[in-house]
Amino acid sequence: MSDAASSLPGPSPQIALLEAMPDGVATFSADWTISYVNPAAAALLGREVPALIGRTIWVALPELSGTIFHSFLLHARGVGGRVTWRGFYAPTGRWLTASAVLTGPDLQVYFREVADHLPEADAIDHPVSGGVDGDTADDRDRLRFLAEVSEAMISTLDTGESAGRLTQLVTPRLCDWAVVALIGDDGGAGEEAWAHGDPRRRADLDTYMTGRLRGTGDDAALVNALLTGQPVQVTTIDQQQVAPSLPTDAVRAAWQRLNLGSCTIVPLRARGETFGVLAMLNTADRPAHNEMEIATAVEVARRGGLALDNSRLYGRQVKVAETLQRSLLTPPPQPDHLEIAVRYQPAASYQQVGGDWYDAFQQPDGATLLVIGDVVGHNVDAAAAMGQIRSILRGIAYDRPGSPAQILARVDTVLTGLRIGTLATALLARIEQTPEQAVYGLRTLRWSSAGHLPPILLRPDATLRVLSSLPERLLGAGTDSPRTDQEAEIRPGETVVFYTDGLLEHGRSGIDAGLERLADVLVDAAALPLDDLCDLLLSRIVAGRSDDDIAVLAVRFHPIQPS
Repeated sequence: MSDAASSLPGPSPQIALLEAMPDGVATFSADWTISYVNPAAAALLGREVPALIGRTIWVALPELSGTIFHSFLLHARGVGGRVTWRGFYAPTGRWLTASAVLTGPDLQVYFREVADHLPEADAIDHPVSGGVDGDTADDRDRLRFLAEVSEAMISTLDTGESAGRLTQLVTPRLCDWAVVALIGDDGGAGEEAWAHGDPRRRADLDTYMTGRLRGTGDDAALVNALLTGQPVQVTTIDQQQVAPSLPTDAVRAAWQRLNLGSCTIVPLRARGETFGVLAMLNTADRPAHNEMEIATAVEVARRGGLALDNSRLYGRQVKVAETLQRSLLTPPPQPDHLEIAVRYQPAASYQQVGGDWYDAFQQPDGATLLVIGDVVGHNVDAAAAMGQIRSILRGIAYDRPGSPAQILARVDTVLTGLRIGTLATALLARIEQTPEQAVYGLRTLRWSSAGHLPPILLRPDATLRVLSSLPERLLGAGTDSPRTDQEAEIRPGETVVFYTDGLLEHGRSGIDAGLERLADVLVDAAALPLDDLCDLLLSRIVAGRSDDDIAVLAVRFHPIQPS
């Protein structure tokens, strides 16, 4: 008697009988751990008993994944009665006939090898389409289909796009139309996607899905699949139950043309959580799903569920990084005769979010200080480092006003002394005005750059001036080279734009090409209100989520009205 058999409950004669049986016997626990397997089963699966016991099927039998035998096992766990299957198990090159039944949390499976050509009576008991050669072709086609599902689903991390792809993959192969419904992060209804295999009915499906009322009681099968984590099949549609969800004549007419006859709801699960369903719906002209189709759908949902869950996790990480970043970027002040506008756009990838920032505040002497910066590195760590540097700079600048170069030098000292170990580019600008300048509405822009890109001065006549200066070391570089101030006189009506490198390098263009592109947009935007100007910069240059995060700060100097 093997050590494995000794763990099976029951008297020794029964265990010995199982050990001696020519048919394979295996028991799978709720988490798919192989709790018992007899020698015949191990041999049919191409393994020794000790290599299987106590391991999950994914670890012990990685080649099982994607086979129709795998789909059969997944389907069998969701069915109350006995389920049988006969087909080709490609990993060991054997034809098998199998029977499975759920006993409490455990799945009991009995299987044996069969000859290529079965007696006619057996073929009647276990009908197979196409005979032996048809089975082989069907299995190969099914494996190709499942491989297509995996490849298509892993190519995007957008949850909505992933859901849409899943519906398109199963129609019309497994159903006439399909719906994916996800649970939102708050536990309520989340994203939905749908597809119809008949182009003539797609408008009807759109009308029905966008116009139907939720929560009217016609979703009992969906709720059951979510609660149990098992497939639910509905072979007849109760039209009276559906009627309350159809609020208008247009929705009712669309529903009638969809001609729903049956459906199967398959839960979408990953990492022990059910977070949505795949609903496969057939018209009355198509038979209800058979066990093989449901088994295939279960495997499709398993693969699609993993991809969708990755998309959901990715989206959450993007949201965390973006929320952290935005929480550190406060609204700018609006000093007299100055208008300040800011924009922050996170990167499409959460791994690229987190380095860029802007700031604007008034010092005790009344001068306005503007800051734009970019921490070296990305992701949540960069956002945290950015928060440190921004707070240090803001505190130093407010506590002891000085020129931009003096403030950046003191920030250097603190970063080095506290061993923060973070590098960042930054440009600090101070807007000053003497009594003599006030008579004419003039101001001085004094700035110092720690390796940051130069601001651009935009005049009302749409001419530009790049406020360039010699490059100086980054913040936190730890060297003692002096920092210098630059200054320019600003006239009423002029605008100064500060930005980070994500705006210039979008589309992987170089700095020079990016500056030319930025200049062209600014020329076109010279007459626009300041907020519209900032919006145009993002819409014309970025046009969607970018590879890097972007910060923009713009200040417009308005004329001083005579009192």
